[in-house]
Amino acid sequence: MNIPIDFAWLEATGLAAVRTTAFLFLAPPFSYRGFPSRIKAALGVGIAIALSGAVAPGYEPLATGPFILALLAQLVTGALLGFLVTVCFSAVQSAGSLIDLFGGFQLAQAFDPQMNVNGAQFTRLFQMTALALLVSSHGYALILAGLARSFSAVPVDGMIALDRPVELLVDTAGQLMLSAVQIAGPLLLVLFLADIGLGLVSRVAPALNAFAMGFPVKIMLTLVLAGTVVLALPNVVGALTQDAVELLIGGVR
Repeated sequence: MNIPIDFAWLEATGLAAVRTTAFLFLAPPFSYRGFPSRIKAALGVGIAIALSGAVAPGYEPLATGPFILALLAQLVTGALLGFLVTVCFSAVQSAGSLIDLFGGFQLAQAFDPQMNVNGAQFTRLFQMTALALLVSSHGYALILAGLARSFSAVPVDGMIALDRPVELLVDTAGQLMLSAVQIAGPLLLVLFLADIGLGLVSRVAPALNAFAMGFPVKIMLTLVLAGTVVLALPNVVGALTQDAVELLIGGVR
């Protein structure tokens, strides 16, 4: 029994699987290390098969050398697009790091191997909350839709122009700190005013030892007011998801 094999479809789907798998290993929420690597790889192949009807038509089989170069090109393309999404969502982690720094939690720093985050309590809390919101709000579906649209701009036998993603990375990195300050800004302002107040107290009544009082006061203020920042995270994650989709589309244009 002869089973016909469409090598053009097989090659095109394989190249698409390389791009999607590289993307899933870097882009949130799929980059979370709690998800086994084999599941990410299987999901990447499944997405590539689902997109095969869009990527295979018009594809011509390549020789061995050009095919290997095309594999590397798809690996670079998927990694760049995934890194763009990662940088976009790093604003939430940076906001948590600022709160830990100003609130005095930075002394209890630890490493979370699953989130691949090195930070204190609010850094990991914000990162985990953003991940949960991204899954529960189906934001991951928008990110995958942006990835699917990248195949229309850069086919599986093409190479992404590196100047555009690099330009977007520079612009996004410049906005990263601003976004983090905007997220944690109200709480940082309160903690800054608390520092000023404790400084004035130490000048008026040195016997109170305002330096020793500073740690429990700032920790209490952080715990009491951090809920307002957490309540704003759903809107923040929604806006970051839209930004990530725009970066995906803009990165391949």
